[in-house]
Amino acid sequence: MNFRIREANPDDIDIIFNFICELAEYEKLRDDVTATPELLHESLFVKKQAEVMIAEVAGDPATIVGSAYNSGNYTAVGFALFFHNFSTFKGRACLYLEDIYVKPEYRGKGYGKQLIKELAAIAVNRKCDRFEWSVLDWNEPSIKFYKSLGAIPMDEWTVYRLTGESLKKLAGL
Repeated sequence: MNFRIREANPDDIDIIFNFICELAEYEKLRDDVTATPELLHESLFVKKQAEVMIAEVAGDPATIVGSAYNSGNYTAVGFALFFHNFSTFKGRACLYLEDIYVKPEYRGKGYGKQLIKELAAIAVNRKCDRFEWSVLDWNEPSIKFYKSLGAIPMDEWTVYRLTGESLKKLAGL
């Protein structure tokens, strides 16, 4: 099968949203999804707060495994959503992978690796000092995959988060 990775465009909003929902199901966090296609469109294509790459295979959707999403002669099988953060110590932008997802029936075929390689190339071309992401502690298949790429866990760091009422209270609202 022919395979490609391309930048998402506004016509991909439903595909992106569906991938986000599938990822949330996999991570047992579906109830946390409050995004809508409209909100994603505004955030990704109007405000340009993040970018998305879509992984696709060529072929007739009727002959492609599972319920992948069809776009012309290609069928979307995965996505990666990323944005820039900044390292004050390095004085440079970094690339942060917020989410990567490949439909289960397409895993183990190299599509996830190609998405990561594409983002690594983007990071290098944009002179980013780092390429980072987080993974759930229980997600052993992903941890094994990331380590196979040469990624190392940042064990000495703990992620903290403010949301909802705690965030509003701290903001004085």
